[in-house]
Amino acid sequence: MTTTPRIACEPTATVAETTQDGTEFKRAIRQSMRATRTALTAAHRTAHDAAIAANIEAWLMRHPVRELGVYWPIHGEPDLRVLYTRLAASGIRLALPKVVGRELPLQFLAWMPGDELVVGRDGIAVPAAGTTIADSATTTAVVTAVIPGALLIPCLAFNSENFRLGYGGGYYDRTLASMPGAVAIGVGYGCTQTEFPAAPHDIAMHVVITEKPEQHKKSEESEMRLSRPGQDDARSP
Repeated sequence: MTTTPRIACEPTATVAETTQDGTEFKRAIRQSMRATRTALTAAHRTAHDAAIAANIEAWLMRHPVRELGVYWPIHGEPDLRVLYTRLAASGIRLALPKVVGRELPLQFLAWMPGDELVVGRDGIAVPAAGTTIADSATTTAVVTAVIPGALLIPCLAFNSENFRLGYGGGYYDRTLASMPGAVAIGVGYGCTQTEFPAAPHDIAMHVVITEKPEQHKKSEESEMRLSRPGQDDARSP
């Protein structure tokens, strides 16, 4: 595992705790954490991303998976694209998420580094062939939809109970609710850990991995689940 240089990484704003029960509180946290991520210098971001990648690789060595849902970085999320190349070379099958509807779970499409991508809904890159509908005059290769056994999930923020904040669309909560066997691996910068209340529909991450050596595990029960035989089985819809 790599050694991360000591880098100051502090939230750029303080959010009042008097409105914790409402959406305004989470909206304020999202604004603060986006500012915190944006404030990272390019050098600090590169160092953090490399450390996160190393920590994920170490975690996957202890908890092997056959298929892994990954993400294409947007809005200053940790950029793990170099890691994806290494994971694919090691034999792990990767898949990228696709938004198929505002109130629907994400769909995951098989993907390998180097495959063509196009911009899908919400400006998110998706495998190109998976966005094309074949007609009677044209034969188009269609990317296989898969249900990975584990997901790398970007966190705009996360709390001490491993609940995450995203951008408010609820896509990953709906996805995890539809994939109860999937292992949720939160990914974020350590400086975006902050306290906020979880909503009834929120689903905690099994583990949150940052640039720091320690990992934020949900519970001993979660660790036992991660170690169960068959947890890494790939599944198809």
